[in-house]
Amino acid sequence: MKSTSNSKRNVTLGGAAILGVALALSWFRVGPPPTVTITPELPGIGRSTPVAVQVDSGQRGLSRITVELVQGERAELLAERQHQPRPFWAFWGPRTTTDELVLAVGSETVEQLVEGEATLRVSADRASTWLRSPPPVVQELVLPVRLTPPAIQVTSSQTYVAQGGSETVVYKVGPSAVRDGVRVGEHWFPGYPLPGAESDERFALFGVPHDLDDTSEVRLVAIDDIGNELAVRFIDKFTPKPLRTDTINLSERFMERVVPQILARSPQVKDQGDLLATYLTINRDLRRANAQALADLSAGSAPRFLWNQPFLQLPNTQSMASFADRRTYVFDGQDVDQQDHLGFDLASVRKAPVLSANRGKVVLAEYFGIYGNTVVVDHGYGLMTLYAHLSSIEAQLGKDVERGESLGRTGETGLAGGDHLHFSIILHGLQVNPLEWWDRRWIEHRLVRKLGSALVIENP
Repeated sequence: MKSTSNSKRNVTLGGAAILGVALALSWFRVGPPPTVTITPELPGIGRSTPVAVQVDSGQRGLSRITVELVQGERAELLAERQHQPRPFWAFWGPRTTTDELVLAVGSETVEQLVEGEATLRVSADRASTWLRSPPPVVQELVLPVRLTPPAIQVTSSQTYVAQGGSETVVYKVGPSAVRDGVRVGEHWFPGYPLPGAESDERFALFGVPHDLDDTSEVRLVAIDDIGNELAVRFIDKFTPKPLRTDTINLSERFMERVVPQILARSPQVKDQGDLLATYLTINRDLRRANAQALADLSAGSAPRFLWNQPFLQLPNTQSMASFADRRTYVFDGQDVDQQDHLGFDLASVRKAPVLSANRGKVVLAEYFGIYGNTVVVDHGYGLMTLYAHLSSIEAQLGKDVERGESLGRTGETGLAGGDHLHFSIILHGLQVNPLEWWDRRWIEHRLVRKLGSALVIENP
């Protein structure tokens, strides 16, 4: 009898203990307060401000997360996530301890947004139990809302540009602008303060790609610090210049001469195990990489005019190929490639002196992919000249050069078919027609008349 009584008492005590543990767990094992971080990419809300929200919670893991934008009496739900936390009685099992939400917040995603201020509110629920449901952790961030883009006023006139050509525009921007310039498709031509003018007066040198025959993509742009943008059309006259065509007949002899030379000096190019395939890799991929390197080089251009005379064409030379020739490459009677030639090929005698077209600073003097031995001279404000296929280089990197100073000698390095100079004009990474820059009257009408005392051209 006594034994039975003890057994019942043990069962009762065991059940009480289990109940006590369950009650203790359901009271004390609520999730810890989550950590909430709100990180906007911009200092305010405009058309579309990227915002990253990160929520962390250990132990039982995350529960429900909501993100709202509050303005006045109106709260709009931007995002909601529901996670399943680990049960309060479990000490192992699946859970989510970290979540990140990346949102675009602005007038493009939130209706009826008005200028002023708005509050980003993030609510992160704590994991609950049967007995307790603690309040959520709420984190708020107040941001200014600005929806009006900077003002732009074009002050120059007669903006006449040709396909493949260059131009300049003078304008004023509003005080909220942090970035301005001319956008042409994927190309960007930054604006600069106009020397000697008021603080809001700017100018931009820009070009139109040789293969763009529609100026609807040419816009003068001003952007503020939260991405509000005003883009206006400003071209008064556009002159189309259809591409010329040319045929390049490839021979094994030519490829056997140029391919090994370029492979030896261009470690980024891999031998394809076939002469033609390797040549095509050079003609396509290395050409593209060289173009990107020239665009990157322009980012370091001096923010001032380094020249004050007309640009010099290499004297006593004959043009063997022109700007914007669309070349079809033929091998063994088959079309194998097509590329555009974006400069002038100028030939006279073998190893003729190559002269700098204008004053500037040498920013590249090395073997440079398809161009072989190459010199690039910076003339300021993103304007550069390129001298390629040289047999030898005399210019020194980082040195200032004068107009007519020798940079090297003509040659046939790189993808050259014979001794000549390949000459290009590069404007913020875009190769443009050199004929304009060789023309003093063009410089006078398109640049000097608009820039005034900021650019004074002297006689050679």
